[in-house]
Amino acid sequence: MTKKKREKLGVALEIDGLEEKLSQCRRDLEAVNARLYGAELSPEARRTLEKEKNSLMNKASNYEKELKLLRQENRKNMLLSVAIFILFTLIYACWTM
Repeated sequence: MTKKKREKLGVALEIDGLEEKLSQCRRDLEAVNARLYGAELSPEARRTLEKEKNSLMNKASNYEKELKLLRQENRKNMLLSVAIFILFTLIYACWTM
């Protein structure tokens, strides 16, 4: 996802969207696996399903990597927010004493 688009969406919303995409990808992968191992298939149909399975596995892997990065970014944002809150609390405590 581009940086500009990321700036428009909140990190949490982006994580939610990506988790939904990952979930859909995993459901699709389960369906392909069921079709692949559930019935007799011609060699051509088997190859097609194997390609689809590999494509879905790569897509899921990419989603997981991006989710990991987004969660790290979210963690940094949270720590920054906590640090700012503590700083303001200390300033307020010193000011009122």
